[in-house]
Amino acid sequence: MPRHRLLAALFAVAPAFAGQAEEPPLALRGMGSFHIGGREAVVAGKPVREVLLVPGGVPARIDANGTYQVEAMYVQYHLPAAERGAVPLLLWHGGGLTGVTWETTPDGREGWQHYFLRRGWATYVSDAVERGRSGWAMSPEIFQGEAIFLTKGDPWERFRIGAGPGSWRTRTALPGTQFPVEAYDNFMRQVVPRWTTTDTAQLAAYRALLRRVGPAVVLAHSQGGMFAFRAAQAEPARVRALVLVEPAGFGEATPEALAALRGVPVLALYGDFIDRDGRWPAIRQRGLDFYARLRQAGAEVDVVALPERGIMGNSHMMMMDRNSQAVAQVVQDWLAVRGLWR
Repeated sequence: MPRHRLLAALFAVAPAFAGQAEEPPLALRGMGSFHIGGREAVVAGKPVREVLLVPGGVPARIDANGTYQVEAMYVQYHLPAAERGAVPLLLWHGGGLTGVTWETTPDGREGWQHYFLRRGWATYVSDAVERGRSGWAMSPEIFQGEAIFLTKGDPWERFRIGAGPGSWRTRTALPGTQFPVEAYDNFMRQVVPRWTTTDTAQLAAYRALLRRVGPAVVLAHSQGGMFAFRAAQAEPARVRALVLVEPAGFGEATPEALAALRGVPVLALYGDFIDRDGRWPAIRQRGLDFYARLRQAGAEVDVVALPERGIMGNSHMMMMDRNSQAVAQVVQDWLAVRGLWR
């Protein structure tokens, strides 16, 4: 059997739910991972300790003073056997999350990583600096300040899954939500601590990734939107398009920084229930104001409100919602129209 057919047989996966449209086969020619970026940091003035590393073992002398390798980013890539994306697709997650955002949904369906791989996109899914397999650094010596930890009710109320403040206490979901609320516990199992002081390190790692694998399309969610804009402004020749899923932050607004995106088309997606939320109307308006300035600088920007396309019930985590494939298709069609999918 030819190698590509063997791979197709090995990696073909049946739809997870009855009634789901049959997906293209998943066949890979390669996969792997690497760490990129980072720097050396020196710590001094710490006491030397005797630490029992294994119960019943012999204590080890731990001297925390010295040089550390810190602020690298973990990246996992999958290369399709039949590549149809004109450039790789880089998937950047949001705050308090990791690359798992793109891999699977909390209720066990395939994530957007699979969706785009099945359509021939090479995908690079990263865990940002200080998240997941990118690892932590000593705090406060290297990571300044304190990590932020989310309570179980925080995303329920803040990501437009529940019906506003206090809804976690009663487990009240927004009527018509597409988020798989029965699997919310699984979602919270993937939430991780984050810092608010590592933006410079995160942006440096994302830029290093673009320099290694670009040109590329960057698909970013929430906090990742700010890094996508700013990395593209710094490395415009390495970004063919930006797809922003409810970005929570934006780029630099100087005339020079806006002009840098003149040749980088932008798609911004927004879900449902925004007008009923306490924070998201203001976040979306900040985005609309930034997009207007981009257009004035000559950039192409498309803003899609999913309910206006008849795609209803989406939370902030639309890549996990039950209708996530319909949302992904909006992205796929937009990229295809721009000649980025063959």
